[in-house]
Amino acid sequence: MNTIRSICVYCGSSPGRDVTYAKAGHLLGRSIAKSGLRLIYGGGTRGIMGAVAEGAMRAGGKVTGIIPRFLINREATETALDRLDELVITENMHERKHTMFEKSDAFVALPGGIGTVEEIIEIMTWGQLGHHRKPIVFGNVGGFWDPMLALLDHMMAEGFIHTAQRVRPLVVDDPEAIVAAIMVAGSSVDAPTEGVQSVIDKL
Repeated sequence: MNTIRSICVYCGSSPGRDVTYAKAGHLLGRSIAKSGLRLIYGGGTRGIMGAVAEGAMRAGGKVTGIIPRFLINREATETALDRLDELVITENMHERKHTMFEKSDAFVALPGGIGTVEEIIEIMTWGQLGHHRKPIVFGNVGGFWDPMLALLDHMMAEGFIHTAQRVRPLVVDDPEAIVAAIMVAGSSVDAPTEGVQSVIDKL
């Protein structure tokens, strides 16, 4: 049985056009904190990223922000970053993603753009290759991820996803139900969550 201690949230550094996206971020952050878990996220203090962190911090939670040096003034402010419980500054995006993976026991994708898609798909790819069995969740706020989920079904139907049991993410519409879904999924996994370090380093 794996112990879920931290949850990584991938999401947009912009708020998007629907106010429910940022609200969902705030609710998820609060839920993570109230459950006694640590939030791992991309360090941004704006958009949905900022909402998730704010929700966690206001609820007294522990927050680790991981951000490349070149993005500090684009996705955050140094003053706002000082409020985080832990800040990790990386030299590039690859190091950021690897550090987020290592520090996290589960992954959630809230609404976001290309970067959010790239991050959650990479985690799913590592799962397909058998390098981890950490829970993966699409926070399907307002049906945001429906097109992505349809694409995954299409890929599977066309024979391009052969290990579906490893890459089938949880789909949760209610942001306040995400943590509970992760805890249930985490308790049913027997394999180590750390992954195979030597293989991950090569990805």
